[in-house]
Amino acid sequence: MKVKNILNRYLLVGMVLATGLSSCEKYVTIDVAPGQLSAEDTYATPASATAAVLALYSFYYTTQSSLPYLMVTGALPADELQYNGTAADNLGFAQGFVTPGNATLANNFWYYPYVVIREANLAINGISQSTTLPDSVKRQLTGEAKFFRAWYFYFLVNYFGDVPLTINTLELDNAKLARSSADKVWAQIISDLKDAESMLPSAYVSSAAYPRTRVNKYAAAALLARAYLYTKDYANAESEATRVIGAADVSYSLPALNSTFITTSPEVILQFSTLYGYSTLFGSSYRSSSATAVPLYTLYPGFVNSFETGDNRATQWVDAVVSNGATFYKINKYKLATATAGNEYNVILRLAEQYLIRAEARAALNTNLTGAQDDLNAVRNRAGLSNTTAATSTELLVAIAAERKVELFGETHRWFDLRRTGTVNDVIGPIKPSYRSATKGLLPIPTAQTLVNPSLTQNEGYN
Repeated sequence: MKVKNILNRYLLVGMVLATGLSSCEKYVTIDVAPGQLSAEDTYATPASATAAVLALYSFYYTTQSSLPYLMVTGALPADELQYNGTAADNLGFAQGFVTPGNATLANNFWYYPYVVIREANLAINGISQSTTLPDSVKRQLTGEAKFFRAWYFYFLVNYFGDVPLTINTLELDNAKLARSSADKVWAQIISDLKDAESMLPSAYVSSAAYPRTRVNKYAAAALLARAYLYTKDYANAESEATRVIGAADVSYSLPALNSTFITTSPEVILQFSTLYGYSTLFGSSYRSSSATAVPLYTLYPGFVNSFETGDNRATQWVDAVVSNGATFYKINKYKLATATAGNEYNVILRLAEQYLIRAEARAALNTNLTGAQDDLNAVRNRAGLSNTTAATSTELLVAIAAERKVELFGETHRWFDLRRTGTVNDVIGPIKPSYRSATKGLLPIPTAQTLVNPSLTQNEGYN
């Protein structure tokens, strides 16, 4: 969104306030537009309330305007993806230093996530006030909405650190909020996910034609395990990951590498469906419709060298194309760049990460190193590698970090892993001359936001 548009929005708000205050505190009410439902009517019946919450999955700001950036472009500052395009905004991410005036930053990393959070807030509020929805419907839909709110705050806190914590529907209050501490944001994420886990059923309510495409209890538990890991609550991270791994009523498992990202994969915990059966987040970014074309995003050659000899992921999840004498390494987890009837969706959460979360939690706790080894080996063995030789807590943590790098690449984990482990400056500083260590890997607060909200302070390294 351009600064001018944002300023106009606040000018309009100011005029509304002025009108209200000058007319004996009477507010103008605006009728609902033809073809739209009021808030009360939206959450009056299971059908309309469900439609409102399902919109979070296919909302334009979710599928097109935020996730492709949060989950692909946002990974560019790390040491795995190189950008082969020419868009100036993306080049800022790729070079490791994004300016506060970057339009992609302002729109796709800040404004659009808050739009989705706003919709989740409206759903949570509307459902709670409904007197006609059955309790079972209320629990299902509230759990899904809380998952989405947690999901987007997860990205915001990882990219920006302290951010405004907008959890109500009062627009004028939200407009001028100061940044809440990252600890408070994480606490809200964990609270929402605990609520979602308690409210949602184990069974997926999505249809057989769209398997595992709506949030269930274990999707909430999987993201909760990640949140606990990131906040160093290792005991709870281990507990939640164990809950997912041992989910007998769903039976998640690790299939062959080439079956990991298909729609019917038993490893999928949550995937967002697409209209034609190809991944609009990952496949369209990492693959190309022509075998000889270079995708926008490929792997750094140095990253490809991270694979151990005999690691089948190096051959099954990576391929190459030569263009103008240069070799480009393509991510081959998803096989389709486009399709009219494919079998790939956008995989959001999967089982291998849960094994690695539990392994790291156990190694950090230093109470069950054998269990940590077993979890690490589950992922290594699937890739064709032998059991780890790491034995101590320190050795295991190093081995797990290396395993996360080669197992989860291209899935938006690497940059966050570098940040949360305090290694971002050591890894990125030497390879990206534009990177500024003072930023500590955080993005700047967009200028478009600091102009209209004086309460927002800027992150270190961007002043």
